[in-house]
Amino acid sequence: MLRKSLFLPFLFQLLLLRYADLARSCTRDSSVVDSEFEFAMVQHQVRGSLKIKDDCSFRVSHFDMLPGYDVHWWGAQASDFDSLTNGFIIADTGLSGTYMNTTFDVPLRSNVTWGMINVLVVWDRATASDFGHIVLRREASAKLPPTVLENCKVLLKNFRLRWSLNVSEDSLEIGLEAATGITDFMAFGWADPSAEDSDLMIGGDVAVAGFKEDGLPFVDDFYITKYSECMKNGDGVAQGVCPDSVYEGHSGVGLANSSMLVYGHRKDGVSFVRYRWHLTKVNGIYDRPVNRSANMKVIWALGPIKPPDSISPYYLPQNHGPENYGHLVLNISEHVNDCTGPLDAEDKEDQDIIIADANVPLLVSSAPAMHYPNPPNPAKVLYINKKEAPVLRVERGVPVKFSIQAGHNVALYITSDPLGGNATTRNLTETIYAGGPEAHGVEATPTELVWAPNRNTPDHVYYHSLYDQKMGWRVEVVDGGLSDMYNNSVNLDDQQVTFFWTLSKHSISIAARGEKKSGYIAVGFGSGMVNSFVYVGWMDDTGTGHVNSYWIDGKDASSIHRTQENLTHVRCKTENDIITWEFTRPLDPSCRREKRVECKNIIDPTTPLKVVWAMGAKWARDQLTDRNMHSSTSNRPILVQLMRGSAEAEQDLLPVLAVHGFMMFIAWGILFPGGILAARYLKHLKGDGWFRIHVYSQYSGLIIVLLALLFAVAELGGVYVGSTHVKFGLATIFFACIQPVNAFLRPQKPENEEQAPFKRVIWEYFHAIVGRCAIVVGIAALFTGMKHLGVRYDVENVHGLSWAMTMWFLMGALIVIYLEYYERKRIKKQISAKSNWVFGNIEEDDSVDLLSSTRTTADKESLPSHRMEVQLEPLNR
Repeated sequence: MLRKSLFLPFLFQLLLLRYADLARSCTRDSSVVDSEFEFAMVQHQVRGSLKIKDDCSFRVSHFDMLPGYDVHWWGAQASDFDSLTNGFIIADTGLSGTYMNTTFDVPLRSNVTWGMINVLVVWDRATASDFGHIVLRREASAKLPPTVLENCKVLLKNFRLRWSLNVSEDSLEIGLEAATGITDFMAFGWADPSAEDSDLMIGGDVAVAGFKEDGLPFVDDFYITKYSECMKNGDGVAQGVCPDSVYEGHSGVGLANSSMLVYGHRKDGVSFVRYRWHLTKVNGIYDRPVNRSANMKVIWALGPIKPPDSISPYYLPQNHGPENYGHLVLNISEHVNDCTGPLDAEDKEDQDIIIADANVPLLVSSAPAMHYPNPPNPAKVLYINKKEAPVLRVERGVPVKFSIQAGHNVALYITSDPLGGNATTRNLTETIYAGGPEAHGVEATPTELVWAPNRNTPDHVYYHSLYDQKMGWRVEVVDGGLSDMYNNSVNLDDQQVTFFWTLSKHSISIAARGEKKSGYIAVGFGSGMVNSFVYVGWMDDTGTGHVNSYWIDGKDASSIHRTQENLTHVRCKTENDIITWEFTRPLDPSCRREKRVECKNIIDPTTPLKVVWAMGAKWARDQLTDRNMHSSTSNRPILVQLMRGSAEAEQDLLPVLAVHGFMMFIAWGILFPGGILAARYLKHLKGDGWFRIHVYSQYSGLIIVLLALLFAVAELGGVYVGSTHVKFGLATIFFACIQPVNAFLRPQKPENEEQAPFKRVIWEYFHAIVGRCAIVVGIAALFTGMKHLGVRYDVENVHGLSWAMTMWFLMGALIVIYLEYYERKRIKKQISAKSNWVFGNIEEDDSVDLLSSTRTTADKESLPSHRMEVQLEPLNR
């Protein structure tokens, strides 16, 4: 039963495939059937031939190509920019990877016919790039592309000789191809047949090819008389590797040049120069005839070339080095093709590079495209500092200034899209980093645009016009100095690790760089590595950097627990064994703290962050052992003030700050409450003693508070309103300073029989409320100061001090309750004894009950009424 269930789907699939083959049986009605073409190389070293087999397929033979991103067989009506970019995919078979002399068949899509295609393209959709194409023609075959030659011989791993023999014209078409620098020469020629193998260069007749400073190719005929750079002796006789023109004494350059330049290009870091060489027609004694049917010794070399100067008007080869030269025996009439696959240069970029300087604006203009690096291109492209579409290199953290004068129809913007021209018009999304519709201008009125790439800017972005595609090119964003990329930095303990950070609204970006060689760097948040959250950056055996987060609750390897913090923009690199790592994390993880320990790792920018570090020889992703333990650590935590951008070593409680705290306790724990209690509970005593105690204690407390504030500001170097303690402290000082001003503005107290005016009532309410608020906020400042003391200096007995202060205020509260009870009892007693009042017993009371906004009913009742019985006693005379 199982076999049957497996066989039926297989049979069904086989029938479908068979049906599909029958449905795709192709005709041969198109006029281009059996036509053969050669690819015109545009990019990525595309070479090969194509033959149209029938109306729905074609064959590609000896195909070479370097890999792209999203490469397809593409159809277009013409080879201009608009036609190519508006083309379409013609085959479901894509092109991925590197192709090396490969032959394969490609079926067209069922809805595509040859009549729809005038240009067949190897097209990269991701970059809208033409790698190579064929123009289909119904007439006789066109001339072959200049990169196509009949034979190919490998001279060196990165140097090839291509040639085609033209017997009728007695000439040889030679193509020199090398993956070498743009300032290097390629030399190939014929050796002196009578020379020994060890001395073949002397007497050699060679062509030297390369590229000029303006990017144009050149080729010149040289003759070698000596192993040295071309020079003339005292008699004016030329010696060395010199152009024939020098030997023959012609004025000017290239007048005796037997090599004729046909074509040259520089693509993907590969130089290709094609020239024509006459076989038997020679000019003078410095040219050697070539026997097309004989085995002849040939010589070749690669090396740097010196451009013309005021002394020598020639491009002169320099020393080729010990490996970049050689010789072999070659018969040009024999067919040879041992070149398999394209040349792949390590450095494929020859485009001009402009390195942005923060102090020099970049001039952005537009002009016709001459050597645009990513064909096809529009007719007009962007120029920066008069260079056509250069690679722009910028540093993270360093502002780049553009002076835009490319025209009002060209709006510059920095985008993540490699094509530009507003990706939304192609139903795609992009990230715009700078610029936009307003970033346009002309030479008379340029527009200034400033862009500051940060640490989160990708390594590659693009500058383009907002209105037209592919007018700009690539921006390389490289890491500058970390001090440029981050707003703040401090040296941690022992100056072995530098700590960098940038705060944003909800996150913090952090970097750490070792100042000595190590295998890893660990930075922890806490008073020590134990009971701290730690971030470790290291390089694995493959050279890949990692940054992981851990919770450490012990002193051995088993106590290091990997956490899953939300780290973004993570990077780790090493240079000369100096490790640097970076990441961004939220300030508050915002997750359930009871389930994940890392959720407790909250960073409060207003509170000093305790930072420690450790280094070691090696780290591992998993299965840590004691061998992964550190070899050096910080001796003490560093208190990093995240908002202030400064740091200080954690140390014992500073004496000045201890005095500050003690003075504040004297003021808000003794003097201010004592003065208020005197005003409340000592009025019944004779005289104004209660008033003197109240005033003296309040002013003494205020002076002590201001002195304590000055001590703290002087020690800490300023006032930083970040912590809760500082906010409460400033509020208490504000309330304390209001009371003397309020006392100075006190309205006059009315006579005993008069009713208090409205101003006096308002003043009494305000004075009492401010006094109560001052006491409450002052006590809160004392307790938050105690908490701040524990966080900042890790004082072991801070909890004991807090409990002692709590007991003090509780004891004070009990005393207040007792005094309030006693006061009310006294008032009642006074009311009951009012009938015993004696004339002359009234005392002026210019006092205010600071704990009561107005007099109580008992107070009013204790005063004598208008109607009372007065007993007069006779005077003794």
